Amino acid sequence: MRHSKKFNHLGRTSSHRKAMLANMANSLIFHKRIATTLAKAKALRVYVEPLITKAKDDSTHSRRTVFEYLQSKTAVAVLFRDVAEKVGDRPGGYTRILKTGNRLGDDASMCIIELVDFNESMLAAKEGKAKPGRSRRGGKKKPAGVTETVKTAAPKESAKPTPAEEAAQETPIQE
Repeated sequence: MRHSKKFNHLGRTSSHRKAMLANMANSLIFHKRIATTLAKAKALRVYVEPLITKAKDDSTHSRRTVFEYLQSKTAVAVLFRDVAEKVGDRPGGYTRILKTGNRLGDDASMCIIELVDFNESMLAAKEGKAKPGRSRRGGKKKPAGVTETVKTAAPKESAKPTPAEEAAQETPIQE
């Protein structure tokens, strides 16, 4: 029975699970985005976010601790050099999980896990979008489904008619 055991074993032995999560963390650090199943992505988020937090403090001890988990010198170097520099002011939540649907073969729920500060398209959309101005002139709220009709202004009639209009009014119509 698994009473009060919150850790997802992912159907693997302990050594297999540790190796798989280390490999996935290395891929995430190198590529900044990977596609995987939802269960693996949630387990990877729990695995990699404390490592990114440790990378914010660039000391020998934290580098050795992170290397113990990742087992890759290049991944540790990239993590401390590139990733920690971008997430230095972020208080947590370094990864984002985007669900992409189900896999055709076995109907497993698939997703993309990515590092938040490295998605250029979302960052560009966030910077480009301006906040709407707030106004205190609220007025009455209109009920749903009611549309407002726009009144068009009638053209102003001048006091003096044009010569063409005068000629049209003075000439009688012959039948």
